[in-house]
This record gives sequence, C-alpha cells and structure tokens, in this order.
Amino acid sequence: MRFLTLFHLWPFLDTAVSYLTAFVLGTAIGAERQYRQRTAGLRTNALVAIGAAAFVDLGQRLGGDVESIRVISYVVSGIGFLGAGVIMKEGMNVRGLNTAATLWCSAGVGAIAGSDMVAEAVLLTGVVLFANTALRPLVDAINRIPLAGAVEATYSVTITVPVEEAGPLGDLLVEHLENAHLPVADLATQDRGEEQVALVATLVGTNVPDRELDALVEHLSRVHAIEHATWQVSTHD
Repeated sequence: MRFLTLFHLWPFLDTAVSYLTAFVLGTAIGAERQYRQRTAGLRTNALVAIGAAAFVDLGQRLGGDVESIRVISYVVSGIGFLGAGVIMKEGMNVRGLNTAATLWCSAGVGAIAGSDMVAEAVLLTGVVLFANTALRPLVDAINRIPLAGAVEATYSVTITVPVEEAGPLGDLLVEHLENAHLPVADLATQDRGEEQVALVATLVGTNVPDRELDALVEHLSRVHAIEHATWQVSTHD
C-alpha cells in the first residue's frame, strides 16, 4: 500500500499543527465577521484559512520551500476571485470591500500557518482583529468631519414607510428637502418586504451641513411618525 510508504509520523504531526492553527485563527477572525453579520462569516473565514494552509503545507511536503512559494502565489490570486464574490454595488455605494479584504487576510494567516510559522500567524490574526474592531471608532470620527476642498459627496435621505403610503410620503419628503434648499436629483424606491418600502432621495448638493440633515430626519420621525428616517453620504474624488 502506497499509504504505508508515504506516511511518516512527525511530518504528519507537523501538518496537523498547521491545520489546527489555521482553523483556530481563521475561526477567531470569522467570529468577529459573524458577530457583525457580514456576508463571509465564521465558517467562510475558517475554511479559507484551512484551505490556504493545506495547499501551502502540501506544496512544502512534496516540493520543499521553493514549491510552497509558488503555491502561495496561486493562493493569493485565487482568494482575489473569492473576495470579488462578496463585493456588491448598490447604486453609488460599494459594499463588501472590508469583508473581501478580511478573507484575503484569512488566507494569509492560513498560508503562514501552512509554512509552520505559528507565532507569525497569531501575530497577523491579532493585527486583523485590531483593524476590524479598534479602528471602527476612528473611521466613524473621520466620517463626521465636515467635507471641504476638492472632495465631492453624494448625500441621500432614506425613509421606510408602508407600501400604501409611499406616494404621499415620497411627495412629503421631496417637499421638505426642497423647502430646506436641498434639491433632489432622484427619488428611488427599494422593497423592504411585502408591507414596507424604502424611499431614497439623492440630493444635488456636494457639501450639506450635517446638522441640517439631522434636523430633517428628526422632524420626519417626530412630527410625521415615520418609523425609520436616516441619511448617508458617499464621497468620491
């Protein structure tokens, strides 16, 4: 049996350590993504890390370090295609970039674990978790800084209303925006189940004070009893 000639205890244990390390660290990264209800969650990140570790370990077992380096290059490009599957474009906004980048990092953790560098894999996992958690308050703070200079922004106001009231409340939203000297470029409708619909008003202006939009959505919620009213901004150079 060829298995008996290929099986060696110590290399097998080395592979087991690589797989276990990739599984634990990939699960740690995926747990944070699962908690935030992202598209690629716990199982996906764990499997990406394990798969990367398996391919790199196999290349190293069969061809040595030089062959494992070749395998790593293929893992990098292959994860790029996988990450592209979680990136979605919704209107002017793009979602999933952070999740795709996290998948790439999970593959990096797995590749490092497959190369038997356990400490380095743990270090990278810590850095990835830090970037996805500790940097969030900084991102929120930067997003609240008033826009100026050559940066352009697209503002939108969204209200979620019952389907039967979409027409009148859509007119009401446009009227309030026009009265606030915030001209509307487009009013789009998005389904929110069978009973509700989201009305998204895209504004013409490129730099609208936050306080004006905060006051507007508060007025819509308090005076007109709109269950969900919010605004958002997307920037582009």
